[in-house]
Amino acid sequence: MGDKKMNAGHLAGDILIFLTVAFAVYLSVVMIRRINAVVLKDSYRKVFYLELFICAVFLLCALDIRFSIFTWKGRSLLTAIGWILRLTVCMLTISVIILAAKITIKGLRTSDEHPGYAIVLGLALEYGEPSEDLIKRIDTAEQYLKSAPGTVLVLTGGNPDDSGKTEAEVMRDILKERGVDAKHMILEDAAGSTRENFENVVQIIGGDEPVIVITSNYHMDRAVFTAKKAGFSRVSGCPAPSSLTYYPANVLWEVLMELNELTLGL
Repeated sequence: MGDKKMNAGHLAGDILIFLTVAFAVYLSVVMIRRINAVVLKDSYRKVFYLELFICAVFLLCALDIRFSIFTWKGRSLLTAIGWILRLTVCMLTISVIILAAKITIKGLRTSDEHPGYAIVLGLALEYGEPSEDLIKRIDTAEQYLKSAPGTVLVLTGGNPDDSGKTEAEVMRDILKERGVDAKHMILEDAAGSTRENFENVVQIIGGDEPVIVITSNYHMDRAVFTAKKAGFSRVSGCPAPSSLTYYPANVLWEVLMELNELTLGL
């Protein structure tokens, strides 16, 4: 019986080690590619380091399950450290799962409301070009405008590339090429973050105006929360689809951002 339990623990540890290492490699590929492609490299590096830290914690836990490194007999200090680690990992795991589920669910809900303003959030340009997810936000904004022709699209996002073009300007140019009239678009191209996007827009149209936010599905939960925090009293959402390849990495990014909001209030 004891051998069976030991074998089960070893198998569980081996599986967790493999999954953690595989996910860390996946994150490294995604984030290094992004760091090389975007203008705000420092911001992406900071998030990447946090993601690697979380992977390291889970890997340490997996190694403990596999090799019992914190439960050797006669090593009371290591045993105490082991239980602290397990408690930390348990709390971190529960927090990540709850936040990831909330983020996923929020990204599935499209509002039936059609307010006069739709705030379209920008996304970092990659080598000066719109990423796949930014194109999908533009597609969603175009479709939304067709369903509610009286809407004004507030295109947001600064972070100019080497040519000087901002995220908002790139979105405007693409929509103009698709036949969207300039009267349906307002630019907010000075912001460098989601928080600044909404803080700037609230100065342009006022916080009493009902708005709908158009952004990627994984970003919707934090976007709506940030919009309300910036001063908008009535906020709904219209999530855009996103790349399945990068979805796990994007959800983890959002989890980290929301944990930051919860713990530091930043």
